[in-house]
Amino acid sequence: MICHWDDVAPFEIRLQNLRGSYRRLGTAAGAARLGLSRWDIGPGDRAVSQHVHADEEEFFIVLAGSGLAIENGASHEIAAGDVLFYAAGGVAHTMVAGASGLDVLAFGSGSDAGLVYLPRAVAMWAGTRWLPLDGPNPFKLEDAAGPLEVPEPGPRSSSTIAISEVAQQSIRRGDVARDARKLGEALGAHRSGLSEIRVDPTMRSNPPHCHSGEDELFVILEGDGLLELLHPDRGLETHPVAAGHVISLPAGTATAHSFVAGDAGLVLLAHSTKDPSDITFLPRSQKIHIRGLRAVMRVNQVDFWDGEE
Repeated sequence: MICHWDDVAPFEIRLQNLRGSYRRLGTAAGAARLGLSRWDIGPGDRAVSQHVHADEEEFFIVLAGSGLAIENGASHEIAAGDVLFYAAGGVAHTMVAGASGLDVLAFGSGSDAGLVYLPRAVAMWAGTRWLPLDGPNPFKLEDAAGPLEVPEPGPRSSSTIAISEVAQQSIRRGDVARDARKLGEALGAHRSGLSEIRVDPTMRSNPPHCHSGEDELFVILEGDGLLELLHPDRGLETHPVAAGHVISLPAGTATAHSFVAGDAGLVLLAHSTKDPSDITFLPRSQKIHIRGLRAVMRVNQVDFWDGEE
């Protein structure tokens, strides 16, 4: 459910034309569907094959450094504070680090098909296997294709914006006080959501709530505070959180959650699947939010056999 990115061992990539390292943060935090990795790419290097997912959306947050985003036959500059989005079945993409390297968080919405096409390798991942079935590993085919030809950078494509360019949506009600930037909506995501949330000191990110159909994954970027978990059968549980913590909260647990900021406030990224049939339960006020109906209503919990005997 919770891990710190410094405690997750990196996987090293040391091929001739692909070099870097990554940490599987989502897996370490116990995420069932959502993916999250942190990539460290050295100056001038490329760690990822140019690729496109069949049915998975991807977000990339540049934490530090600079470089180029490569999209099909074009490129544009990226730097710390940028967010990139690639739709399922969209452009083939990768990144090349600049003189200061790249430190990037990569979010994935999860895939049912598990198909990833690598155009330079003329190969496709199919889950943990690949096509053509009698061919070499696609990473080796990509490496054998030689150095990537990097085009001169041009204007930014619609895939990339600075986080600061997205308008903040503020809430100051009750014990909830936050400013949120809905990055996924700004970039046109449909299968998943991504937001930056800034919580005022000692206040909550949102009312305690749980989802019936949506998985959530959080990354603490700045500050510290508490993760509160309200279990239906054993009450309140708290966990201290600080910069670098990753928290996975899957759907269907009936355990409500909320973040409470410490004295310096709290900045986090919130990534989620999107399910139009999702029902959100708010236990403090005994309300449910039915997204598909755009309805919020109060409910009375009763025993399953109430009125049946």
